[in-house]
Amino acid sequence: MKLNTSFAELKQNTLFKLLSEILEEKGMKGYVVGGYVRDHLLGRGNKKDIDIVTLGSGIEFAKALQKKLKGAQPVQIFKTFGTAMIQWNDIELEFVGARKESYSYESRNPTVKPGSLEDDQNRRDFTINALAISLNRVDFGTLIDPFNGVEDLKNQLIRTPLNPEITYSDDPLRMLRAIRFATQLDFTIDPKSFEAIQRNVERIDIISKERIVVELHKILETPKPSVGFRLLEKSKLLERVLPELTALKGVDEIEGQTHKDNFYHTLEVVDNLCQKSENRWLRWAALLHDIGKASTKKYKPQTGWTFHNHEFVGSKMVYSLFKRLKMPLNEKMKYVQKIVMMSSRPIVIAKDFVTDSAIRRLLFDAGETIDDLLTLCEADITTKNPKRYEKYMNNFTMVREKIVQLEEKDHLRNFQPPVSGDVIMNYFGLTPCPQIGLIKEAIKEAILEGEIPNAYDAAFEKMKLEGKKLGLNAHA
Repeated sequence: MKLNTSFAELKQNTLFKLLSEILEEKGMKGYVVGGYVRDHLLGRGNKKDIDIVTLGSGIEFAKALQKKLKGAQPVQIFKTFGTAMIQWNDIELEFVGARKESYSYESRNPTVKPGSLEDDQNRRDFTINALAISLNRVDFGTLIDPFNGVEDLKNQLIRTPLNPEITYSDDPLRMLRAIRFATQLDFTIDPKSFEAIQRNVERIDIISKERIVVELHKILETPKPSVGFRLLEKSKLLERVLPELTALKGVDEIEGQTHKDNFYHTLEVVDNLCQKSENRWLRWAALLHDIGKASTKKYKPQTGWTFHNHEFVGSKMVYSLFKRLKMPLNEKMKYVQKIVMMSSRPIVIAKDFVTDSAIRRLLFDAGETIDDLLTLCEADITTKNPKRYEKYMNNFTMVREKIVQLEEKDHLRNFQPPVSGDVIMNYFGLTPCPQIGLIKEAIKEAILEGEIPNAYDAAFEKMKLEGKKLGLNAHA
């Protein structure tokens, strides 16, 4: 891999020149470290986060910079961690004094002492994140690479600066970060490093669920998340973090009949979806859409393998999974639940012939999620038979076209019957009672079946007819 090893732009950059001037004024030394340096070398465009390490107080340096940097937001200080942050335009600058760390077995939170640049680079997770660029006047722009991180970038390798056994045991979150970086950058994890992850998987249990989810999000947000989830499965981390997925792994055979491996099928669906949507929660829905299959799998001699009600079971599992991982139990969770619950509906109606009423019911039940639901179902087509694939996709195109036609005519997204309960009560002189629900249901069914249009006058006439069937009379 060819790297961008020129740092000439730093010398022309107003921000870096100012950082260098303040260091000189205060008699301090400072360095840009980590992701900014890595991404500069890789020629990646994202340079919104800049980490600065100082020999001395990073907080004091941040305060001095904020006074001179026009448009800078007030300094945010995190005394517990000895760090400070400044927001400037769309750039986030983080400052910390160089330090060395020591860990106890029970926690990933280290005991911290002031240290040298070498100490600070030693504590970094990977060689490609231990790179530093000097901001000091005497050697401004010089790259400091004590662990051959540049060679690892060229070789597309994830490797720890020190003994990986110690690195991962000290801070087990680094195991997830190794897999995340391998997925994001399309790099390989050094074999010794991966073996150390496999030996330390149980250490992940001391990491907070929130931190784990951050890494899972980042893996899911890559163009090809299957790379990360395969590594998670191979390392045995996945069964500790998302056992619902590893439960899908494997193929059973009875009387010569098998089913597909639902774990690898799921990863294929997720990759397909990621080509079409960047919606984080739709990606979660794709990842979880078949989790109900492990507990609903049955073999019947007459029909073979079945997974009856796996969507319903899976949608219930979404709640407990989100709760366990301390993910939001709000509309995001309900959205994922709904997509999982309905994940087979469009597939069922994407046949050679589909009725308008089936489309209306799908629209009614899916509401605003209809487009996302169809996107997932299209991603769920993983057949390797070209003719069958083309047939399925053509059928989905037909379904989409019918949805547009019926939506324009019937306006069924977030549909509410045109005649309200109040209108029914006033017309028949009723107080709240079961008959009102029966009439509203009959109106809804008539609209969905295409017997009447989704319009007030037609619905009002249907109301009168249904009331008559129930022995109701207009209120005088």
